[in-house]
Amino acid sequence: MMRLHNMRPRPGSTHRVKRLGCGESSGHGKTSGKGHKGQKARSGGSLRLGFEGGQMPLIRRLPKRGFNNAAFHKTFSIVNLDELNSFKAGSSVGEEQLRAANLVRGHGAGIKILGGGELKHALTIEVDRISASAREKIEKAGGTITLRATRAPQGARVQEEVTTPEEAGNAPKTARKTPVAAKKAGKKKTPVKTKAPAKKKSKKKS
Repeated sequence: MMRLHNMRPRPGSTHRVKRLGCGESSGHGKTSGKGHKGQKARSGGSLRLGFEGGQMPLIRRLPKRGFNNAAFHKTFSIVNLDELNSFKAGSSVGEEQLRAANLVRGHGAGIKILGGGELKHALTIEVDRISASAREKIEKAGGTITLRATRAPQGARVQEEVTTPEEAGNAPKTARKTPVAAKKAGKKKTPVKTKAPAKKKSKKKS
């Protein structure tokens, strides 16, 4: 029978500590396993990963091809449905409530609700993203979901307001003209003089 007093570690999982510098007869004397001289034999002499003595390392010699989406990837804080059962029925759940309950930590791109588990009562939830299964379960429990408005990315063009012909007709006529329109209105077109076509001389028969 296995008891605490006769438990032993698995054979081969533990070994004695290598004792260095205890004479040449120990097998680890003299240089203590560090070899003869060089950077690695010095005190504190260590090389970073990928360092090749100053020559161009392999990671820089290899060609790079393709596209990497890591710089544009958005990481959302994940919350499953069964974690929302700690809130009272009928209460509204947003980012502040989730952080107060320690369900969301850190600063990501937003909060996303996944359909893990079951929701026992109705809640009013306001998050950034939600899966299709989570939406179905929340609506089945009688709850409502509101998605927060996402911010427009930097450098995005703002769509200009387009006025219909009806709105343009109802606009007041006392609108100020732009400087370009005023210059165009101030310029008068000068008539271009055209020369009359020359008459052909008729040859008289002798």
